[in-house]
Parts: sequence; structure tokens; C-alpha cells
Amino acid sequence: MTRAIVLGGSRGIGKAISDSLRTMQVEVFAASKEDIDTSDLNSVKEFLEEHDKTDILVLNTGGPDPKPFSTITEKDWNTYHNQLFLGFCTILQKIEISDGGYIFLISSSVIKEPNAKLIISSAYRAAFTEVFKILSKEYAQRNINCINIAPGPIDTERTQELIEDVKEFEMTLPMKRLGKPEEIGNFVKAIIENDIKYLTGVTINFDGANSNYVF
Repeated sequence: MTRAIVLGGSRGIGKAISDSLRTMQVEVFAASKEDIDTSDLNSVKEFLEEHDKTDILVLNTGGPDPKPFSTITEKDWNTYHNQLFLGFCTILQKIEISDGGYIFLISSSVIKEPNAKLIISSAYRAAFTEVFKILSKEYAQRNINCINIAPGPIDTERTQELIEDVKEFEMTLPMKRLGKPEEIGNFVKAIIENDIKYLTGVTINFDGANSNYVF
């Protein structure tokens, strides 16, 4: 049976992806923060001792609370350096992805349009995106797809935490609504189910036309 590891798979976008994969009879390990905390490299290493091989890997994690640059502490930088960057790098160095498999990175629209309120997330998600792009060429030689999904405003608990008045915010969006986590879950499912292999090394802007950038 095809196996999948979904980090952050117990809530939000990660849960939606896990649920969609299960409809394909994929054996899914939906990892919660209790299973692996990517801000703690010891937790990452312990997780990899038990989960060292998979067919599908979804790299997904939450991000920091909004903070002005002047108030960010050294501890904040170190924590999210691990959580958003080094933890993922360690996983890709140590885990074996089966030939013909898939790696999905759930990043954020801030990799294209940095957000002053989310400066830590903007910095480290963009940094790992560069690593992921470079590695996609190496993985392509083994027919492993690397797809970076950059969500914009999605209806998750984190969005509810970051936005004071969600209903008012929705009216500023082109589609007048937040994206549904299930839409991302179904997108991931469609890529795998339809054996779309030539779409790799790319970033998909999943933002309902909310962004202003072209590339």
C-alpha cells in the first residue's frame, strides 16, 4: 500500500490533505506536534528513527505570531529557524522517498509577497523554498515530484487567530471568501490520482487571485 507522512496532519490544511489521501486508500500517518516538533531538532531526529521511508511526504507546519521586527528576540529567530527551515532540511536529508513518489511543501504566500507583520515566516519560508527548488532537480532524476503550495487566505484556525474581523476581511478578497482547506487537499489528491508527473519544481499560488505578483 502507498504510504504518506503528513506533518501538521491533525488540523487545518494538513488534516484536509490527510483526509483526501485516505479516500485513495493511502496509508496516512497524520503527524501532530506531539509526534514531531520541527522547532526541536531532537524531536525531528527521534521521529525519523521510526519514520525513515515514505512514498508521499507533506512538509507542513504552523508559523509564528505577528511581531514587529524590533520586538523579535534571539529565541524567536532560533525557534523558527529550526521550525521553518532546519527541521525540514534535516527531514529531507534523512528520510527516503520512494522512486516515483511525491513531496509537497505547504509554504505561504509570504514567500512571494513578504509581510511586515510576519517577517520571521517571510524570511525562513522563502529560504527553504530556495532549498526545495534546488533539490527538485535531484529528485526529478528519480521521478519524484516536488510541489510547493503557497496558500493565501485559507479558512483555518491560524487565519482566525491572525485576522481580527474575518467577515470584513473576506469582503476585501477577489472571491469574497477564504479558501477552503479541502480545496488544497483535493488538489494534492488530483496530482497523485491522475499521475501528473511533469509538474515539478514549481510553486502553486493558492490564493484566489488575491496576490499582485505575476511569477
